Order: sequence, then C-alpha cells, then structure tokens
Amino acid sequence: MISAQAIVELQDELTRRWHQAGGIETQVSDPWLRAVAMQHQANFDLWHIEDEARTPGATDASIADVKRRVDRTNQRRNDLAEELDRALLAWLEARGLPENCAPLNSESPGLMIDRLSILALKIYHTREEVERKNAPTRHAELNRGRLGILEDQRRDLADCLDELWADTLGGRRRFKLYRQMKMYNDPTLNPAVYSRSPKPTRS
Repeated sequence: MISAQAIVELQDELTRRWHQAGGIETQVSDPWLRAVAMQHQANFDLWHIEDEARTPGATDASIADVKRRVDRTNQRRNDLAEELDRALLAWLEARGLPENCAPLNSESPGLMIDRLSILALKIYHTREEVERKNAPTRHAELNRGRLGILEDQRRDLADCLDELWADTLGGRRRFKLYRQMKMYNDPTLNPAVYSRSPKPTRS
C-alpha cells in the first residue's frame, strides 16, 4: 500500500501544479494517494498562510486573522495525518497485522508522510531561490547547498518509510496511531479561552 517513491512524486507534482495554476485542484484516482494529497494540501495551505504573517507592513488585525487561520489549518493538517494512519491500520488489521509482539516504532507512517510533505515544499521553494533572478551575490550558491541537504534528508526519510512498511508487513515492527491531542483549539481545554468565558448563571 505504501510506496515512498509514489508519495514523493505525488507531493512534488501537486506542489508544482498548485503553484503554477494559482489554485488547488486535487484529482487523484487512487483512494490512498488521494488521502496523501489532501494531507499535503493542508501543509501547502499552511505554508502560504504563514507567509502572509511575515508580509512587511501587515496590520495587527491581519496578523491576528492569519494566526487564527494558521491554527485551523494546522489542526486540519494533523487530523489528516492521523487519518492516514487510521487507513493504514485498518488495511493491516484486515490482514492480521501489525504483529503485536513486534518492536514498536516511535514514529508512525502518517507523521513521516507529513514530514515528506513539508520537505517537498521546502525543496520547491529553495529551488525557486536557486533560480531567482537578480538575487544577492552568492544567494544561488548558498541555496544550492541547502537544496542538496534537503534532498538528501528526503531520500533518507523516504527510505525509512519504505523500511518501516516492509518490516510491518513482515511482522518485524509495528506502529500505533499517535494522537496529537492539540489543546489550543479546544475552548474547554485552553485556559486563555475558558477563563474568560461567561460564567453560567443559576436560575
């Protein structure tokens, strides 16, 4: 079910397409890769929303709006990474896997795919800086070095993902769904919210 190469190629293709088209359109026929694409879209959206917060001259009101959008989008990003793990675990359960006695991997495939997604965005934008016209002296050289590091890190992570999946199928390792349990978006868990909420009145 998992192919790191297919995931990396899809993330790169969608990153290019979304930047060139100026809009988001996710048409992927395979249900698993469609879920990967949706999770990547959340990271794509988050990347560009965070850019808005750093716009010179941004007003306090616009930064506050960006912060709320960042929170919502980051929650969606994490929820979709968890959905990837749920889908994988459901697929494995139907096949009597993962092996309960196998050593537990500290990171799940969904979290690794999330990291690959972020690397795809970093690689795309770093490559833009390498090719940027009228850039400062040595700008392209410095970013070419950064690009090489990012691509090397992605190859390593993709290999680790393939190895984890192969080991899980072979009963040599297992992973679990790790919930992020983010508290800031829940008004019942964030004291900055519930401490200022109106107290319920007694009749």
